[in-house]
Order: sequence, then structure tokens, then C-alpha cells
Amino acid sequence: REAGNRREAGNRREAGNRLCYPHRQFLVILSELLPEEDVRPVTDLAVSTQGTLRLRVSPSDLPDPQFQPPTIAESGDPFAAVRVLHLLARVERGRAVRVDELTAALNAAHLDWAFASDVVVDVIVQAQTNWMADYRNSSGIVLEAGPYGATVTIEDSSRVDPWIVRQVERQAAACREVLRVFSRRDGRGFDD
Repeated sequence: REAGNRREAGNRREAGNRLCYPHRQFLVILSELLPEEDVRPVTDLAVSTQGTLRLRVSPSDLPDPQFQPPTIAESGDPFAAVRVLHLLARVERGRAVRVDELTAALNAAHLDWAFASDVVVDVIVQAQTNWMADYRNSSGIVLEAGPYGATVTIEDSSRVDPWIVRQVERQAAACREVLRVFSRRDGRGFDD
């Protein structure tokens, strides 16, 4: 510590009447802003120890910071798929519904999300594939090109509702798993 104090004192003498620290990445000139007796450390290491964060009551007019950043729906994302499947569970059965209408309904229901029709189609195709694997027919979910764009027709039968509920549960479980993994990464994300 004494060697550091001598080195700082030497740096002060070399700089003349300006207090500077050349060992930093940039030159800090303090004496022009403060008298030399007022220059002191910003933090006191004895007070700033790990695990001692204390918060005070927030000001009464402090805005709520709970904003959800906008999310662009992507194919293969369980968070997007659960929203699309949840909407599909509620559409009218036995009638062709335009995919663009589904996309508009998703964008209206989830204002912090941006759904594109191709993402909605990808979820429908995956649901159609799952239906064919489970029931060995393609009549349950029919995706067709229509004169006004792609349409989807969901079979009007008693087996659709329990099946689509299982599909939504599967995607919800995938969402929970992604969140569980994320919570174990100390908030660092998935890129490392």
C-alpha cells in the first residue's frame, strides 16, 4: 500500500499541478475539477461487500420497470408455438380459416410479439405432422392454398380438443424447460 501511495505521489509530481493517473487506460485529470484534498475513492471497500445490498423504499412517483421487450416469433420456438396452438384450439372447427387471419389475431392478442404468417404455417405443419403420426390420417388438420392465401381447416370431432390440449401442454413444458435452463445460467443467456 505504501508503494502504491509513493507511486501516486510520484505521478502527481510528474504531472505538475494536475492530478493524473497514467496507469489507467485513459488520462484522468481531477485537479481541474476538485481541489486535491477533496479527491478520495468513490467506494469504500469496507462498506461494499458482497451480499450486503440494502434497498430503500422507492419514491412514490417512480414508474414501474416491468416492460416486456418486443419478441419476434421464430419457427421452432416453443414460446411462439404455444401461442399459435392456443389460438388453434379456439378456432371454429370444420371451416377453412385464413392463416393471415390467424396471424392478425395473434398480433392483436400479443402486443409485445410480432408473428409472421410463415411462422404460423410452420407451427400448423408441425401440428399436422403430429396429427398424422397419432391418428394415421391427414383429415384432422388440413392446410391448403386458397385464392386469398393459405387456409387451415381443423376437423370437427370430439378427438380434436383433447389432442390439441396435449399439443399445447407439450409446448408449455418445452417453454418451462427453456426457462429452467435459463434460470440456472445466472442470466447470461444462451450464447456462451
